[in-house]
Amino acid sequence: MNIADYQGVWVFAEQRHGELQKVSLEILGESRRLANELGVKLTAVLLGNNIGHLANRLGEYGADEVLVADHTELENYTTDGYTKVLCDLVNDKKPGIFFIGATFIGRDLGPRVAARLRTGLTADCTSLAVEVENGALLATRPAFGGNIMATIACPDHRPQMATVRPGVFSRLTEKNYDFTVENVEVKLETSDIRTTILEIVKANKEVVDISEAKVIVSGGRGVGSKENFSLLQELAHAFGGVVGGSRGAVDKGWIERDYQVGQTGKTVRPSIYIACGISGAIQHVAGMQESDMIIAINKDEAAPIMKVADYAIVGDLNKVIPEMISELKSMESKDSEIAVELV
Repeated sequence: MNIADYQGVWVFAEQRHGELQKVSLEILGESRRLANELGVKLTAVLLGNNIGHLANRLGEYGADEVLVADHTELENYTTDGYTKVLCDLVNDKKPGIFFIGATFIGRDLGPRVAARLRTGLTADCTSLAVEVENGALLATRPAFGGNIMATIACPDHRPQMATVRPGVFSRLTEKNYDFTVENVEVKLETSDIRTTILEIVKANKEVVDISEAKVIVSGGRGVGSKENFSLLQELAHAFGGVVGGSRGAVDKGWIERDYQVGQTGKTVRPSIYIACGISGAIQHVAGMQESDMIIAINKDEAAPIMKVADYAIVGDLNKVIPEMISELKSMESKDSEIAVELV
């Protein structure tokens, strides 16, 4: 392998049923910065069937080039089909860096592609950087249960690959209209795919995406019980927000893992984040420290979360939260409007 032959930054643009996943747009925003530092082209790779209409949006959100692989066998995600097409493209065009979103699909696809290309992959990254002099990718991710942050490099193989956690980076706000779209040839047969999709059944459970919420009321071990989370739900409802939780609350079964905030959960950036009974360990703070306003409610005035908070309330949440709800209802009764607006 001649590493010098591998140039450019690629992003796998994940789509499901003709809808781009937001993590792909987030990665494009960060990749635009990295590509600018390296002085190389940023390419989005789009796979599917009848998905050409999505290419312009990828260009508008930062890509210099969009590669569209449109084929009937790519209509639904299969590990074999998507892996073969991506590996063919990589071997042909030789990107230096390749990012994939750390979704359910990305966590399946990324390792398979990396293994077939005989290169390394850093999984579930929360920070990305490059060394301009040699084009090295420095990918940072939580390790040992989130107790340390490990920065990993892949100096001897290309492309350098990483899966990136949703919600960590922001999409570009200024749209780019100077981009090209290339429809690539897809060499894929039914025999290349070892599994057959007989039926797609969507789960009935509705899960709110907390990474999109403007207000999050989050609870930790200090909430005391699963029943007490109903109080947090009432406060969240009064704000028009959603309920989240720390890893401690999730481990105790008080709230589902889909709503976990932190290094081993989701990264959020709400307008208001209310931390109830959360100590403020660095693993949790890393997932919510970019919130516009942080309000902490804790009995312990020395808890680490109190130093992070914009407003720290020392007291029993079972007394403080009902007072907050009462005040909110009082304001509503006076026809006062509470507007939560993202800056």
